[in-house]
Amino acid sequence: MSAANPTGVPAWHQYRTQLEAYGKAKVNYDLERVHEYTSETGWQLDDYGTDLPAEPPGPPVAGGSFEAAKQVLLNYSFPPPDLITGIFVPEQPLAERVMLLRGQFLGFTFWFGVRIGGVIDEQRTASPDDGPEQVWGYNYRTLEGHFEKGEITFTVHKQLRTGRVRFQVKAYSQPDRIQNFFYRIGFKLFGRMLQRKFARESMRRMREQVVVQLRQGSAG
Repeated sequence: MSAANPTGVPAWHQYRTQLEAYGKAKVNYDLERVHEYTSETGWQLDDYGTDLPAEPPGPPVAGGSFEAAKQVLLNYSFPPPDLITGIFVPEQPLAERVMLLRGQFLGFTFWFGVRIGGVIDEQRTASPDDGPEQVWGYNYRTLEGHFEKGEITFTVHKQLRTGRVRFQVKAYSQPDRIQNFFYRIGFKLFGRMLQRKFARESMRRMREQVVVQLRQGSAG
């Protein structure tokens, strides 16, 4: 979130205190036990994906769909703004980024902190049939005070053999301890529905924003 307010000051400046506090906060789950986080042990596992406009076979094309999706990911502009808005220092390196998430639901506003846990930029082979693919993205992890605990990974993939471009979201999560009784009940009733809405709307908005960038020639 880098837009300036009417005074010309970047909008994130008003949240500097919260961002600095979350910069010192700890992840609210045990990273050394990730291998134990399965559906059998009470964790939600999510895997969503959507196709984006294809490119010619070969490496990602300058100004193409893959680069456009990368830019959308960097800007964190794909989540539905009526549900989640990410606030961060745009000049901060992605690998060091801390984000203040503003969540909205039923007229309430909630504030959470997350931190980038890793940046992905590699070529891999998803399967022998698909062949090599170029992958770019990142994950973020929940920090102390979040209603959930877990990690979500956003990636854009290009299959070099076919030119197919795809956006994927994978996550593992579990509710954390919520002190407020009403928030705890509300999250128990609506939390899963909101997770699905986040994924569904993020897929749609990513497709739309990539198409707009391609039409405007503004990718990269």
